[in-house]
Amino acid sequence: MDSAHSDDPSAGGRRSGIPGVPAITLKILVAGGFGAGKTTLVGAVSEIRPLRTEERLSELGRPFDDTAGVEAKRTTTVAMDFGRIDLRPGLALYLFGTPGQDRFWFVWDELALGALGAVVLADTRRLADCFPSVDFFEQRGIPFVVAVNCFEGTEVFAVEDVRSALDLDPGVPVLLCDARRREDGKELLARLVEHAAARRTPGRG
Repeated sequence: MDSAHSDDPSAGGRRSGIPGVPAITLKILVAGGFGAGKTTLVGAVSEIRPLRTEERLSELGRPFDDTAGVEAKRTTTVAMDFGRIDLRPGLALYLFGTPGQDRFWFVWDELALGALGAVVLADTRRLADCFPSVDFFEQRGIPFVVAVNCFEGTEVFAVEDVRSALDLDPGVPVLLCDARRREDGKELLARLVEHAAARRTPGRG
């Protein structure tokens, strides 16, 4: 694809002949509802200091920020999170965490340009919050996996129960994870890359 030769990290991938530069770079989105753990996941897996655009929640924003179930949350992403990880030798992923609140969704279309796929984080305390993310990627044909963030003290549901509740296609991977754990995050990203590759290969996925 054309973007494979682009020098723009957001272009979805590139091949480089420069020593020390990964042969392939891919753009991945991390999406989900407000407070689902997107910033935490990007920070946990990034091998560089992640870029964050967080602001403290304020009284002015209270009418717009539904904190039911995530009352301890004190900050929110207002533009994006950004991180980078070498998934394996020669393959680097650029991670773009999307804002979770309705009023910031206007940036999603731009962030999605050139993306290989997305991780949709789901919080079973507020499962309906990830419906907009699922709809967004389904409508645009962008491959995605659903990652159920298992918060401490919350009930753990079976993968198939989550799949049924979200009315997902049988081919969409659903995984349980702890967004704070680097190894969990790497597994999610590896599964997403495999899923996206299968979707692009005739007769697979």
